[in-house]
Amino acid sequence: MSIVTRHGDGGETSLLYGGRVAKDDLHTEAYGALDEAISALGLARALCSDAARAQRILDLQRELFTAGAELATATADRAKLEKHFATVTPAMIAALDTEIAGLEARVALPKGFVIPGGDPVAAALDLGRSIVRRAERRAVALRRAGGLGNAEVLRYLNRCSDLLFMLAREAEGDELVAK
Repeated sequence: MSIVTRHGDGGETSLLYGGRVAKDDLHTEAYGALDEAISALGLARALCSDAARAQRILDLQRELFTAGAELATATADRAKLEKHFATVTPAMIAALDTEIAGLEARVALPKGFVIPGGDPVAAALDLGRSIVRRAERRAVALRRAGGLGNAEVLRYLNRCSDLLFMLAREAEGDELVAK
């Protein structure tokens, strides 16, 4: 079996449960941005020497695949997705809220704008955060167009980017925050 299928040569791709869409369809734009974010987080994890932080990044990558599956599924096929895969739930969002609150209690928020790049792990986390924000914008457009049945995905992406911001600040430390 080859990675080369030639099925996308005409500018189309398949959604998770079938159906061909243009490669610039709202679905592909949204899950494509998440794919980029997952890769950026892979860089952060590869650079990370803190085992607990690396594990948390890996867990976030897996959760983003869950969100990506929702973005890659037509609303008419949602029941098939729910039958075979986990979906984004309010409990996932609550867990992010709890983690963010814990980080806010330990890590001082910057007093000004943050200029990414003070630490390699933090810079990769910030890159992932900005890409998750793009995925969120694409998911909003998909939801408005009727192509996203689970609004929890939007809330999850919003909180995920907040968590990535705080994880980056934790990795970086207060002394590297721009004044």
